[in-house]
Amino acid sequence: MTDNVRVRFAPSPTGPLHMGGVRTALFNYLFAKKYNGTFVLRIEDTDQTRYVANAEQYIIDSLEWCNIPFDEGPGKNEKFGPYRQSERKELYKQYADLLIEKGWAYYAFDTAEELDAHRKNHEENGKTFIYNWHNREKLQNSLALSEEEVTSKIAAGDKYVVRFKTPQDETLIMQDEIRGTIKIDTNTLDDKVLFKSDGMPTYHLANIVDDHLMEISHVIRGEEWLPSLPLHMLLYKAFGWDAPKFAHLPLILKPVGKGKLSKRDGDKLGFPVFPLEYTNEESGDVSRGYKEDGYFNDAFINMLAFLGWNPGTEQEIFSLEELVKTFDLARVSKSGAKFSPDKTKWFNQQYLQLKTDKELTDLYLPILEEKGINSDVDYTKKVVSLIKERAVFVADFWDLSSFFFENPTEYDAKAAKKQWKETTGALMTELTEVISNIEDFSIENAQTEIKGWITSKEIGFGKVMQPLRLSLVGKLAGPDLFEIMTMIGKETTLQRIKNAIEKLS
Repeated sequence: MTDNVRVRFAPSPTGPLHMGGVRTALFNYLFAKKYNGTFVLRIEDTDQTRYVANAEQYIIDSLEWCNIPFDEGPGKNEKFGPYRQSERKELYKQYADLLIEKGWAYYAFDTAEELDAHRKNHEENGKTFIYNWHNREKLQNSLALSEEEVTSKIAAGDKYVVRFKTPQDETLIMQDEIRGTIKIDTNTLDDKVLFKSDGMPTYHLANIVDDHLMEISHVIRGEEWLPSLPLHMLLYKAFGWDAPKFAHLPLILKPVGKGKLSKRDGDKLGFPVFPLEYTNEESGDVSRGYKEDGYFNDAFINMLAFLGWNPGTEQEIFSLEELVKTFDLARVSKSGAKFSPDKTKWFNQQYLQLKTDKELTDLYLPILEEKGINSDVDYTKKVVSLIKERAVFVADFWDLSSFFFENPTEYDAKAAKKQWKETTGALMTELTEVISNIEDFSIENAQTEIKGWITSKEIGFGKVMQPLRLSLVGKLAGPDLFEIMTMIGKETTLQRIKNAIEKLS
C-alpha cells in the first residue's frame, strides 16, 4: 500500500492559492512524509485563457511559508520534468491519437453554435442535452462520418476536439480511500472533451498522462474532482495502465456551515482566505494573507490540518513533525469541514504562548522601532512576559503595553467619569508624597508603603488603586500595578500621577 509513495499537488496558476488548496497540499505533504515518499508540485496551466503571470511564484512562496515545500517540481529535482503542463504540450497529442487508434476516443467537429442549438432544443422539450452513447452517432464526429469525410475535414483545417468514447451499459465500481466503494452507471456519463482545437489537452487527459508518467501512487485531491473520477478510471483502463489510489478530501465550508468557503466570505466577515497577501497585477486589488495578518505559519498549518481530519484524541496542538507521525487518510471525514475564524485565532494564541519571551521580543522590537521607540532588549522582554497572555497576535502587544514606553496622553472617558471623584485629586496629591518618600523603589517596598498608607486612611483600596491605574496606563487595564510602577520608575510614576491630576481634576 505504501511502498514508493509519490503524491502531487497540481494547482492551476489562475490567481492566489486559496486555503482549500493549501489544505490539499498539506494533506499530500503529510502523507508523503509519513511514508518517506515524494511530494511533487505540478503546475496545471493548460487553460491559457485564465493564466495569471505571478500566480505560480505565489504558489511556491506559499508552500515555503507554510513550511511544506515540494520535493520535486519546477526548477527542483526535475526527475520527471517538465512540471508545467504547457511545456509538456507536445506529449499529449500522441496520447489522444493512441486513444483514437484503440477505439476509446473520436474526433468531433460540432461547432459551438450547433451544440448550443441542440442544448436549447432539449431544454424546450424538458430534457438535458448530454453528448454520449444515445446521440453521438447522429452528431458531427468520426463515429458518424465516413473516413473520407473525416480526413478531408482535418485536411481542410476544420476545427475539432477529441472526445472520450464512454462505454455503454457498464457499472463502474471504484474505490476511494476516504469514501469507500463508489458505483456509477456509465450510461449517465457524457463523452468528455480530452483534446481541444487549440492543440491543448483538457485537464482530464493531461492529468492522467502526467500522473502516469510521473509515477504518482496516490491522488489526494478536493471532493470537487469526485465527478471526474469515473472518467479518470476509464482513461486508465483505456490506456491499459494501473490506476493510482484515489482519496477525495471534504470541502471547507463557510463559517455558517452551508456552501464552500470563498474569498467573498472572508471579505464580508473580515478574515483572509489566502496564505500570503496577493496583489492582482491587472486590477491592483490586494487580497489579505494570513502571514501579513500576523498569523504564525505553524498555527495556520495546525488549524488547516483539523479541517476535515482529526487524530481521534483530545490533542489539538500538533507540531508539523507530530502531524506527519499521526496523519492517516482513514481519519479524514467524508462530510464538509466548517471553517471557524475564532478557532483560527485560538490556534494563533496557543502558538504565541508557546514561543519564548526572547522569540516574541525579537518580533516586537521592530514594531517599537517603527514607532520611533528605541527600547532596551531586557526591558522589552520583561514587558512581553507581563502582557503576552492577553495577546492573540504580536501586533496586539502595542495596545497592551504602550504605557510601558510612553506616558498616556488621553484617559478612558468612561473610566475617568466613574473613578475620578471630586476628592480624588487631593488623594492622589497625597499619594505622590508617599511615593516620593519610598527610597528603595522595589515591588515589595512600593506595595508595603502604598497599601499601608491606604489602610491607615481607612478608605477602600479601589478609591486609590483605580485612579492610580488610570494615571499610569490611561485606562483600567494592564498587568499588576506595582510591576508597572517599578518598571517605568519612580520619576515617571510621579510625573504621570501629576499629569492625571492636572487633566482630570
